[in-house]
Amino acid sequence: MEKELKFEITNRSKYRNVKSVIDGITFDSKKEAAYYCKLKLLKLSGEVTEFELQPKFYLIVNNVKCGFYKADFKVIWKSGLTRIVDVKGMKTSVYQLKKKLVKAIYGIEILEV
Repeated sequence: MEKELKFEITNRSKYRNVKSVIDGITFDSKKEAAYYCKLKLLKLSGEVTEFELQPKFYLIVNNVKCGFYKADFKVIWKSGLTRIVDVKGMKTSVYQLKKKLVKAIYGIEILEV
């Protein structure tokens, strides 16, 4: 007698985040979408002069392209300070390695919120 195998396909995220759409932009989580809304308000108030979604940093070591790191936001404050921001729910080992590589290659400290 053979057992029948049943498979159920779900759209549930590995880390249980819920995708959210704001202004036609799909964000990986509600937390990331909320941070985007916060940045929009800060820009309206003049505290933030500019922000960019998903800036990409190529990870090149000894002229070998090892991959890339895509942050959630690049934020430029009215003081001129530029921050790379990653909205984090879970810090994976891959993320932690890429964070160290960005610091080593570009001298950029990633702000986690």
